[in-house]
Amino acid sequence: MGTIMGHLRKLPGFLAALLAGAFVCAAVGPARVVLVAGKPSHPPGTHEHNAGVLLLNKCLKQQRGVLPVVVKGGWPEDESVFAGARALVFFMDGGKRSPVLEGNRLETLHGLMAKGTGLALLHYAVDVPKEIAAAEWLEWAGGYYESGYSRNPVSDADLKQSSPAHPISRGWKDFSLRDEWYHRIRFAPGDPRFTPILTAFLPKDAPAPETVAWVVERKDGGRGFGFTGGHFHANWGHGAFRTLVLNAILWTAQLDVPAAGAACVLSPEELARNLDDKPAPAPKKRGGAP
Repeated sequence: MGTIMGHLRKLPGFLAALLAGAFVCAAVGPARVVLVAGKPSHPPGTHEHNAGVLLLNKCLKQQRGVLPVVVKGGWPEDESVFAGARALVFFMDGGKRSPVLEGNRLETLHGLMAKGTGLALLHYAVDVPKEIAAAEWLEWAGGYYESGYSRNPVSDADLKQSSPAHPISRGWKDFSLRDEWYHRIRFAPGDPRFTPILTAFLPKDAPAPETVAWVVERKDGGRGFGFTGGHFHANWGHGAFRTLVLNAILWTAQLDVPAAGAACVLSPEELARNLDDKPAPAPKKRGGAP
């Protein structure tokens, strides 16, 4: 490298700077984004963690400057997979079933976040017990689902861009979609790092503006993203839904979001691949208690 830089110094200033920048970018390489899919849970077609992450992996491979790495079936057995990650994406169970609560995994995340690693939380992953990891979720991702306070009904929601000028808002418009839109999310009051991305009026019987996707820019240099949709696997087939999440992952990894958004087309056949083998829910009994 020293020899190469020596030759560059002999070139005109502008050309030398241009080539040096290209050389450094090549040396650094693409941004490593680790996508962690939780273990199978919930009925078929919902919380399809492995299939959802594999779809995101396919789409991210089509984006410039990103190297997605997939971990299927829960927390990685070898945490060295996180080494050098620009961002982590968690699509997994939450609450008391959250994989981050086991062993010293929260300590592992402390070390990664201190280095400025980004964190994106999808659907159930935004839920952590208030008494265990809520402070970390607030600090690293800007918000969390609090059991007993937050709400999670399935709703047909009209979703609006909260911050149209934000890079995550590129390439998609307001949309309507049925999902288990968690709302009444706990945010830190007056958090200056906080930016809402997606808003809906929820619940339908007493509508109020609720933030269902948001970001923070942390003091450690890292970025956080929270998104409460993702219950129904079929929603990955919705263009605006998918582009929003892909944009957010790129942004969380501190990559440029394309002016037209992160484009990715998925066929019905691709959506149907890699679904977990889950037992069908038992039929409801007729009459009596449900």
